[in-house]
Amino acid sequence: MYQTIPQLFETIVEKYPSVPVQLSKDEKGVFQPITYRQLHDEVYALASALSFYGVKRGDRVGLISDNRKEWLASDLAILSLGAADVPRGQDAMTHEVAFILGITEAEFCFVENIAQLKKVASVLDQLPHLATLAVLDQKTTREQVRDLAVKSDVTVLLYSEMVAGGNLLLQDSKQRKAIREGIANTDAEEIATIIFTSGTTGEPKGVMLSHRNFIYQLEAIPKLIKGLEPEQRWLSVLPVWHSFERILQYVALSNASTIAYSKPLGSILLNDLAVVNPHWMGSVPRIWEAVRSGVFASMKKTGGIKAALFFFFTGVAARYAKNHDLLLGRVAAFKKRNRFVDIIRSVLPAALLFPLYKLGNLLVFSKIQAKLGTSFIAGVSGGGSLSEGVDLFFDSIGIKLVDGYGLTETAPVISIRPLQKSIKRTMTALEGTELKILDAEGRAVPPGEKGVLFVRGPQVMSGYFKRPDLTKTVLSEDGWLNTGDLAMRTHHGEFAIVGRAKDTIVLSGGENLEPVPIEAKLAESEFIEQAVVLGQDRKHLGALIVLNKARVAEYLKEKNIPYLEETMTHLSEVKELIGKTINDAINAKSGFKPFEHIARFKLLSKSFEVGKELSAKQELKRFEIDKMYEEEIAELFAG
Repeated sequence: MYQTIPQLFETIVEKYPSVPVQLSKDEKGVFQPITYRQLHDEVYALASALSFYGVKRGDRVGLISDNRKEWLASDLAILSLGAADVPRGQDAMTHEVAFILGITEAEFCFVENIAQLKKVASVLDQLPHLATLAVLDQKTTREQVRDLAVKSDVTVLLYSEMVAGGNLLLQDSKQRKAIREGIANTDAEEIATIIFTSGTTGEPKGVMLSHRNFIYQLEAIPKLIKGLEPEQRWLSVLPVWHSFERILQYVALSNASTIAYSKPLGSILLNDLAVVNPHWMGSVPRIWEAVRSGVFASMKKTGGIKAALFFFFTGVAARYAKNHDLLLGRVAAFKKRNRFVDIIRSVLPAALLFPLYKLGNLLVFSKIQAKLGTSFIAGVSGGGSLSEGVDLFFDSIGIKLVDGYGLTETAPVISIRPLQKSIKRTMTALEGTELKILDAEGRAVPPGEKGVLFVRGPQVMSGYFKRPDLTKTVLSEDGWLNTGDLAMRTHHGEFAIVGRAKDTIVLSGGENLEPVPIEAKLAESEFIEQAVVLGQDRKHLGALIVLNKARVAEYLKEKNIPYLEETMTHLSEVKELIGKTINDAINAKSGFKPFEHIARFKLLSKSFEVGKELSAKQELKRFEIDKMYEEEIAELFAG
């Protein structure tokens, strides 16, 4: 049985050598396959080259790149030598790259392209240990590298040169044997990667994750997501340097599946879904929110009988899904429920709505499902909980979403909502993972009450790199990790994430509330791209609102209201539209308390960007937002 990622890869290659492991686009945009055997040969060549340039067990190797086929080969080659990679994406700021490569004392670093090479080259004077750089992009030429001023004592390699040189080294059978022995002798507790959190508070921390952290999940995840099989296709759209997409790629490898690389951009994603016809896709809630908003906006724009049928049948589907869940007992039991009463309440509505639901599936929903391909089983969503509205919409139209929860510190999976017999709003911990929910005094809270979630299990990190002080603040001596997230348990043992402890807003009147559910509800609107709820120590709540400019522009045209895009946020008609949208979404009927009402809002003129207002997981970086929009926030609460 394998104990490490390279040992896992060796096992799969031996059993499925001719199965495609990757689908990546060529210069014409056509997906080209690479088999497990071909990738294996490439990994060995890279490992030989890395060894030649001095990389050895225990070293840390930089890997500054977004998703591409060379990333996985580089990752596996580094791990095959017993070294650990230190990954980061293209959006990393220059000072972040300098910090990460400097503190880890990386002597070798992969960079994606010339732009990233320039970034690292500009801070080489801060990186005395860095001796070798390698460019992954195979379109990069030796001439381009020569034209770049790099310190003379730093070697710059091309990926193709490394593979070619490594293959020459492998002609010596002793070299291949040395790599095999290195893989066989790697221990499960050795560090596989150090992932520096992009941070919502501005302070990056290096999370040390071992092979054991990952391998445990590869054994536990299939017990909750049944149906993983060889030769299935995964569409990869999220940043692979982050632990969520990384574990998804390892899940694909462990099941002899195929990874197809795409981007989370509407036109590209839709086209690739049609071409690849995937079985699975990793995603974040924002992607599904955008898909839902896009579908609704498209239907409104279409108008006529087609739109009328869509809105009628989606309403029917939502009511049917709620009653169907109630009938089968698939309702989050945060309060004790009477099964007999639930059945009596739901059996007749479910029976009456069923024929209409099936008709809606035939006439409307099947066409939406077809956009994801004929093989689609489920989307695996992480990096934040799905909002109730988005969750219900996709479930009711027959598209399965598997909601997951975790942290970089847990490599990352703590819990998953099972694919079969799933209960919306809840998740189930991986087998072998312990959870406890505690109040401020450290006492366990009963079901239905919120508290801070603590987790203990084989996926929990060993600590923060060179920061034992920070490690002690979140990780106890007996292995309990303070997630910092607020959770609530059901009477049946599932749980839900209901907020972030540090994000909790306390109004001046003493009322406590979580901004995340409010923000998620607002983001369900077709007119709102992003919302940030504020109000710590204030009398009332305020919100920064990022418009969905395309949909607002369509609305203004429909109403024959003249506008300029650059002044859209100043139009009184737009402010009235957003004000009504907020009031319609956040009210008692929707389950919100009176003090959770948004009293004032400010419209922002541009979308949030990853690396600025958003982390790589597309979570709000509240610390940065507070600084960047200091004036706008002051206006919200003026007077």
